[in-house]
Order: sequence, then C-alpha cells, then structure tokens
Amino acid sequence: MTGEGIDAMVKKVFRVPNMRCSGCAMTLEGLEDELDGVTRVDASYHKQTMEVEYDERRLTEARIIAAAKQLGYDALPA
Repeated sequence: MTGEGIDAMVKKVFRVPNMRCSGCAMTLEGLEDELDGVTRVDASYHKQTMEVEYDERRLTEARIIAAAKQLGYDALPA
C-alpha cells in the first residue's frame, strides 16, 4: 500500500448560519450518503457548523457548498 488514499482525505469545517434545529443537522448529515467521496459529516445546530471529511480527489469544497445550498443551507468556509 502506498498511502495514496490517506493523503487525499481532508476535514473541513463550514459555518451554517441558517441551521436552526436538530432536523436541519440531520438533513445536512445526509450529504454523507449523497456525495461521492464524503466519508463523514458531523453537523451541530448549537454551533451552527458542519464538519465534512472527504476525499479531495473525488470532491471539491465548492461541490459541498453547492450541495448544502440545494438543501436550502448556506455553507461558508470557517
């Protein structure tokens, strides 16, 4: 094993100012199943943040932001 997959994994935190409840957080966490390359989404409506762990070879930050926008949320790089 060369470690190629490990180097491509990144964690990014996004501010989501219009996340208002646990239902919102659960909706955003559903991006884990919808976006190819995402391995984990942890959303907190208390902190109004979403942490996304993903393979940057398969997915861009812009695509994550666009996917959140399609769900009705503003995801801003923290």
